[in-house]
Amino acid sequence: MIPNQWYVVMDSDQIKDKPVGVTRMGEKLVFWRDDAGKVSCLRDKCIHRGVALSKGEIVHGRLQCPFHGFEYDTSGKVQVIPAQGWQAPVADRFHVFSYPTHEAHGFVWIWWGEAPPETLAPPRFFDDLDDEAFVYGKVYDPWDAHYSRVIENQLDVVHLPFVHHNTIGRGGRTVVDGPGVQWVDDDMFYVYVFNRADDGTPPRKPNEVPAPPTDRDFKLEFIFPNLWENHISEDVRVAAAFVPVDEAHTLLYLRFYQKFLPVPILGQLVATLSMPFNRIVAHQDRRVVVTQVPKPSGLRIGEQLIQGDRPILAYRRRRQELMDAAREA
Repeated sequence: MIPNQWYVVMDSDQIKDKPVGVTRMGEKLVFWRDDAGKVSCLRDKCIHRGVALSKGEIVHGRLQCPFHGFEYDTSGKVQVIPAQGWQAPVADRFHVFSYPTHEAHGFVWIWWGEAPPETLAPPRFFDDLDDEAFVYGKVYDPWDAHYSRVIENQLDVVHLPFVHHNTIGRGGRTVVDGPGVQWVDDDMFYVYVFNRADDGTPPRKPNEVPAPPTDRDFKLEFIFPNLWENHISEDVRVAAAFVPVDEAHTLLYLRFYQKFLPVPILGQLVATLSMPFNRIVAHQDRRVVVTQVPKPSGLRIGEQLIQGDRPILAYRRRRQELMDAAREA
């Protein structure tokens, strides 16, 4: 995983009025809401005797350890040790590491790093997904794969007619022109798909395809480190967060957004009913992605890439740059 980044890690509705223990980024973490409803995230291990704080309760807006009642505030600092008296001061060494959190668009992010900057900007999201206009259906899907491999699958335009031959890849469009890659800034890029049936002519080079196209708006969008969107039409989007569990497991948080049916209840029903098909498509991918070796992606892992893999190479290069920068910092 790339340190010093905002990662989507959960859906908002997974965190209610009780602590929630999960594994993310290879760490056991606990999420909870204080009295104001703000989400906090601590490492899920009491500083006292090492039990899981996620088995505790929320008391007076603090997270209470289930073993000896230590109460943690949102920064991870112990404010109360009952055995020493409710009013007794608590030494600073009684402190559990906390991660900055951000909640928006129905997602919860953590800033995964050791030393967040004093002025930490909030994470990015897709500019075109208006929370007021769109409604969405969603599903969580576990993959026995490294999150980088799951991301690359969604940037892979070569696999469509083979993996999805009876769903979204129908039509036998096996030749890949380009594909077009357009960097918007250092952390976000678009991919433009120009797949076609084989007519005997060679694929066009990347500099021979328009990016962006002038005749359509269909594109893929990726925001580092783990957000992806498929711009299907003006009124339809598919979005995903690739949530790292550990080095060998990922949770795919998949959403179908629509605004072509603005009637609230019916629109939500349509978005929800779309998810079984989207899950089928995802499972077609999962069947092959979980077999990839090595588990994590990288720039030099023994693969022989082709022109159609250009978006994957763009992702790998930038991911390596971010990892190198974090290591130097």
